[in-house]
Amino acid sequence: MRKLALIAVLLGACGRKPAVSYRTEPVTRGPVSEIVNATGDVSAIVTVNVGSQVSGIIDKLLVDFNSAVKKGQLLATLDPRLFQAQLEKAQASLASAKANVEKAQAAFDDSARIAARWKDLLRQGLVSQADLDTALATRDQNSAGLSAAKASVLQAKADRDMAATNLAFTRITSPIDGIVVSRNVDVGQTVAAAFTAPTLFLIANDLTKMQILANIDEADVGKVSEGLEAKFTVDAYPGETFVGRIRDVRQAPNTIQNVVTYPAVIDAPNPDRKLRQGMTASVTITAARKDEALRVANAALRWKGDETSAAQEPAQQQQKGPGPQARTASAASRGTRETAGQQAPGRAARVYKLQEGQPVPVSIRVGLSDGQRTEVLEGLAEGDRVIVGGGEAGASGPQQRRRGPF
Repeated sequence: MRKLALIAVLLGACGRKPAVSYRTEPVTRGPVSEIVNATGDVSAIVTVNVGSQVSGIIDKLLVDFNSAVKKGQLLATLDPRLFQAQLEKAQASLASAKANVEKAQAAFDDSARIAARWKDLLRQGLVSQADLDTALATRDQNSAGLSAAKASVLQAKADRDMAATNLAFTRITSPIDGIVVSRNVDVGQTVAAAFTAPTLFLIANDLTKMQILANIDEADVGKVSEGLEAKFTVDAYPGETFVGRIRDVRQAPNTIQNVVTYPAVIDAPNPDRKLRQGMTASVTITAARKDEALRVANAALRWKGDETSAAQEPAQQQQKGPGPQARTASAASRGTRETAGQQAPGRAARVYKLQEGQPVPVSIRVGLSDGQRTEVLEGLAEGDRVIVGGGEAGASGPQQRRRGPF
């Protein structure tokens, strides 16, 4: 009899379903932030490329990398000898043109006196009308010659001013107060300004105030706006976080390999001058934040129960009436019906709660997410426990009979 009882106990143990273990977490209240991540380049707010308007050989360099300069300060000079000669030539041409004006003026005055004399002689009948006409024509020709000589003076003045300007261009000066970020020439190097002005220096206005051009993905650009705080890090200072603020989100898109981004300009104070031109910054922008939000773990949104077991709810539950989860879902549906014609806030999602050891799906609507927790707008209450893990797929369904001697 004892053997028969032992066999019966073993058979019952073999046929018993193992208990399914689920991991749950409560729905809590706390801060939730929506984060937008981006990368960008650090640059000075105002940078000026200083070039040369004329071609020539670098004669002197008066500044170097990291030199502090003032507006109008001499940075470099080109060899001025050729331009000095051109200026002297232009001055000589101007002097010659002025002499031609004096000569033309004298010829005109003389022809005018002759024409006046011929008029008097014609009234006295001493000369013919043809002689007077010849004198008047000579006077008019000399008048035109005088006008041409004066025009030549204007042209010679323009040539002289151009030569003087080119000579002044041999002196390269700073257009702003700032710091020399880069120097691209050396003494003796020839610069050619045939089509475009070659860049000799790059000057940054104020390195204590930097900016970042962050590339915001098109999916996140709607969350970013002017005035939001932005935190960023650079590889040069691991573990240190810098803080800035968005000044502007530009409308011009950048498309690289079918990826569309929009540049956001972030003002970044740099009092210690740790940030340098061209550094790559990893930017984190807090697009939205709620300090007291009802929130659920993201693992609960990812967990999927066994569809078969979830669909087969116990018959006795239906007989007893709706449980807490059903009441929550029905309340949400009533809220949806009450707001018919209006778009429900947030987006739809599903989590699972344990009821009599079985996972029961609950439809909810969620809002902000920080990657670990998500705001719950409706469908759950504070303290509700939702499944975040455990219960392998199929574990809650009918178990296969164990193999063994029984």
